[in-house]
Amino acid sequence: MKQVQDAYIVAATRTPIGKSGRGYFKNTRPDDLLVAAIRGALKQVPNLDPKAIEDAIVGCAMPEAEQGMNVGRVAALLAGLPNTVGGVTVNRFCAAGLTAVQMAADRIRVGEADVMIAGGVESMSMVPMGGNKPSFSPEVFARDENLGIAYGMGLTAEKVAQQWKVSREAQDEFALHSHLKALKAIQAGEFKDEITPVEVVERFPNLADGSISVKTRTVDVDEGPRADTSPEGLARLKPVFAAKGSVTAGNSSQTSDGAGCLILASEAAIKRYDLKPLARFVSFAIKGVPPEIMGIGPIEAIPAALKYAGLTKEQLDWIELNEAFAAQSLAVLNTLDLDRSKVNPMGGAIALGHPLGATGAIRSATVVHALRRHNLKYGMVTMCVGTGQGAAGIFERV
Repeated sequence: MKQVQDAYIVAATRTPIGKSGRGYFKNTRPDDLLVAAIRGALKQVPNLDPKAIEDAIVGCAMPEAEQGMNVGRVAALLAGLPNTVGGVTVNRFCAAGLTAVQMAADRIRVGEADVMIAGGVESMSMVPMGGNKPSFSPEVFARDENLGIAYGMGLTAEKVAQQWKVSREAQDEFALHSHLKALKAIQAGEFKDEITPVEVVERFPNLADGSISVKTRTVDVDEGPRADTSPEGLARLKPVFAAKGSVTAGNSSQTSDGAGCLILASEAAIKRYDLKPLARFVSFAIKGVPPEIMGIGPIEAIPAALKYAGLTKEQLDWIELNEAFAAQSLAVLNTLDLDRSKVNPMGGAIALGHPLGATGAIRSATVVHALRRHNLKYGMVTMCVGTGQGAAGIFERV
């Protein structure tokens, strides 16, 4: 890619993350969550003319049903953006949101746009993992080398735990600290800058008289972190993916609902609309790995993103490593010898949740605000991806 200009993040926000199935957003449509995130981002740039936005690129891992019908375009219109603003939905599973940020940045960096929206959305309450009608090609099962494509994510985590010799005790300890760090960050108000509160409307029918009562509440904090998490409680949980395995519900990411949105702009647009740049998008890398051990993807993607950026891992000040599973997170940490004090300082997906296609955009918002809040320079978002990929994106505070 021939770069002609830099791409800057001028707004970054996300919704709170709710537990799927029984949480805050169990009855909230994903397009409504995305609308809230888009409107929240637009409020951060009041001087921006919405007509200057070229396109809205939105990641979604299961783009069907309530989050189908090109949810990126639909949400852009429902958020009140002009008809002239395009919209597209992209899918790279868990890295869909980060890929949306990369694609938006690239449009600006090659000079094809001056203002872009990037985001991600996922309701795992309304659209289950794998979608409503998963259907693999028969070729997946015809040859042994393709079977990993069909493996459940938990089984891939078990294989990583075995090959990288990650013990059950280490996984549970990692999970415990994810909750402790998240709870501490919430208590300290660390997430406030990045979260756009969402108004949840619930309707309850009265079968006796046919009336409907309406209850409204504002949600402004993540639902996942548990204050009652303990080593003893985690140790009591049984493996859920392999009879003699080590991966449990307690040391795996939570299925969740949520959305995130960033607005990116060129230097020319920043000057034209008097915008305040929060960070520069520095580099992005995507690498493929064997599907059956998909969790190691960041081991390949992180060095590549650092190389493209001309940086070393020691120069990274903040790392958001998506905790799909403690097993794969520890395999990445140990293999790359990452500084643990810089990795997920406010907890990760085991505590905070992982709304699949939204997570990359959500954690990008986390990095952008954390760098500014703590006066740090370089931050990274990285994650493993189903079917065997790893992604990493680097941001620089400006």
